[in-house]
Amino acid sequence: MSEEVRNVKIENHGVIPKEEEQALPEELYARLVDKIRHYHPSADEMALIKKAYEFARDAHGDQRRKSGEPYIIHPLHTALILADLELDKESIMAGLLHDVMEDTSVTRARMIQEFGEEVTDLVDGVTKLTKLDYDMDKVEEQAENLRKMFLAMAKDIRVILIKLADRLHNMRTLQYMSPEKQKEKSRETMDIYSPIADRLGISKIKIELDDLALRYLEPDKYREIVDGVHERLEHREEFMSDLIAEVAGHVEKAGIKATIDGRVKHYFSIYKKMVNQNKMLDQIYDVFAIRIIVDSVMECYGALGIIHEKYTPVPGRFKDYIAMPKQNMYQSLHTTLIGPNGQPFEIQIRTMEMHKTAEYGIAAHWKYKENITGDSNNEEQKIAWLRQILEWQRDLSDNHEFLNLLKDDLNMFSENVYCFTPNGDLKNLPNGSTPIDFAYSIHSAVGNKMIGARVNGKMVNIDYQIQNGDRVEIVTSNNSSGPSMDWLKIVKSTQAKNKINQWFKQQNREENVVKGKELVEKYCKAKGIQLPEILKPEYMEKVRLKYSYKDWDSLMASIGHGGLKEGQIVNKLLDLYDKDHQKEMTDEEVLDAAQENRKQNGQRTSSKSGIIVEGMDDVAVRFSKCCGPVPGDEIVGFVTRGRGVSIHRTDCINILNLPDFDRARLIEASWAADEGAQDGKYMAEIAIYAHNRVGILADLSKVFTERNIDVVTMSSRISKSEIATISMAFEIQGTDELNGLIAKIRTIDSIIDIERTTG
Repeated sequence: MSEEVRNVKIENHGVIPKEEEQALPEELYARLVDKIRHYHPSADEMALIKKAYEFARDAHGDQRRKSGEPYIIHPLHTALILADLELDKESIMAGLLHDVMEDTSVTRARMIQEFGEEVTDLVDGVTKLTKLDYDMDKVEEQAENLRKMFLAMAKDIRVILIKLADRLHNMRTLQYMSPEKQKEKSRETMDIYSPIADRLGISKIKIELDDLALRYLEPDKYREIVDGVHERLEHREEFMSDLIAEVAGHVEKAGIKATIDGRVKHYFSIYKKMVNQNKMLDQIYDVFAIRIIVDSVMECYGALGIIHEKYTPVPGRFKDYIAMPKQNMYQSLHTTLIGPNGQPFEIQIRTMEMHKTAEYGIAAHWKYKENITGDSNNEEQKIAWLRQILEWQRDLSDNHEFLNLLKDDLNMFSENVYCFTPNGDLKNLPNGSTPIDFAYSIHSAVGNKMIGARVNGKMVNIDYQIQNGDRVEIVTSNNSSGPSMDWLKIVKSTQAKNKINQWFKQQNREENVVKGKELVEKYCKAKGIQLPEILKPEYMEKVRLKYSYKDWDSLMASIGHGGLKEGQIVNKLLDLYDKDHQKEMTDEEVLDAAQENRKQNGQRTSSKSGIIVEGMDDVAVRFSKCCGPVPGDEIVGFVTRGRGVSIHRTDCINILNLPDFDRARLIEASWAADEGAQDGKYMAEIAIYAHNRVGILADLSKVFTERNIDVVTMSSRISKSEIATISMAFEIQGTDELNGLIAKIRTIDSIIDIERTTG
């Protein structure tokens, strides 16, 4: 065969890469040096990398991983992954040092002294990302942590590249973690890190993360796919070799120099096809694909013409990602053909430059590399998505909305539709997009003034689904009343959803501010909280910053439109107030007050909260968070230091376990028969124990929805024996409503037991 066909091979990329053979740190470091010298042979740079390695090795000392290996093995593997991406020396050094500031006594000042601010900032950024907890049951915390992640990425994109390398090696060694931790880390990887790698175009990491996560999330299905693919490969390796040689022969005869290889599609890709198309593995035909890499774009189309001449193309299975790149700048020609034996197979055709971009994404041409050539604007285009996320961070004060938009955007990224403006400009939108999505992709003003649309010259409904190649024209009017809330049910792109929501928030802002303030006042009144006391500027400022709002009115507006719960804000204000007023009464004063109250037998005073307290006049009453008393519960008061009386249930663990010297502070309390209990809302919390199954959370939510009970927080955890513990906090009027709710929940399939939280 001619030398013009440079490489013909079958590549079974294995997808779950076997952990590299057990090697000593020195052997791994030597391997790292070889990789770096391959693309960056500077002696000075190697000296700095050696210094970083030796510093990290000494700092970690005798620390061990769960596998029993020396801890330095992990930073070395992280650096090796970064070297595979051919990143700069600062990234490699930060990869070696990325756990030093978190896991050893080395300080930031020492790091700056040894390695300078640039490397230290990278290490610090990765350390902060490592500390973030993406608990899928804690929406507020998860959203805040994702905000911090994207801010870190915006400051220096290399931070997330190092974190992706760190996560990849941790996933490769996940077998040493507990089953619960394996699932938790795999779900986090699938929801957060893999989509980010996809968005940045780093398929080399994205593919491996997907497959490793699948291994632990769906172990049975994963094993079925692995065994099935390997079995088919054994029977078809000769066929694939012959087919590659045949394709190579056709390309060679046309005088096109090419590298040609065959590969097995990664397991997660096969799994998605099986799920989405509801097929068994033996019904998925394009498990194998052939890749042709040529020198120029012209040769890409030349090779395509030859292939389509020699084999029958499958209609509707050709995609031109060269003329219309994906949003992460992926470019290639994809076509599915009928092989010699009637078996479909896929061919991808690209240039070497496109191949590097497909494998390494933004890392392939990152601006920190020396001697870079090309258009710097193109590099900025590669992180346009990140810029969009930062815009959302500025625009969206509601963490729930930010989280939903982000997840929608990550999930729908892989499928796009291509269309054109009347001037022929290309627009890349999520599959299923409508003219409304198109309008907002041009400008928010175009979307807000839209009254109709033409597609290919004909008027269409606003819910028309745009098809590949459509030419879309938006009809606008200055007399438009703006978008409709119904549009939110129609649009597909997160950009359009965000802009429509922003329009409504701005339109209704004043109304929402007033409503938010009223809700806060009503909540304080029901709980017996003196609002003027806690609504101090210093407390308001701290709460505003915690929830990332630009001013207090914006926070009130969020409460008004339902983005935040008034109870959240009031409780935060109350916590700040309590910290400043903890020591207003001494122990002696507390005990004297309680004894004096007991002397005044028969004097019972009602507070604004609907609580009657023995012998206490005009007393501030607070409901304890530990046991959440509601009307109908037997209660008791506890005289606190400077914070009035705290009301507990009599079965509260904290009350039952009070030391003898504190029992002098207990005071009789009861519910008023005519106030507070009927109209007020009280926080209650229950723990539900159930056999874990799909749909149990949906069944629980249905019960609360049917009874119009507002759930404030919900979290769950699964034990090794598949027992789910679900904690739910919600607002109710009293024990009658609570008992009815618990009785209804007990009828749900799989429920084992339910209990009130008692401290």
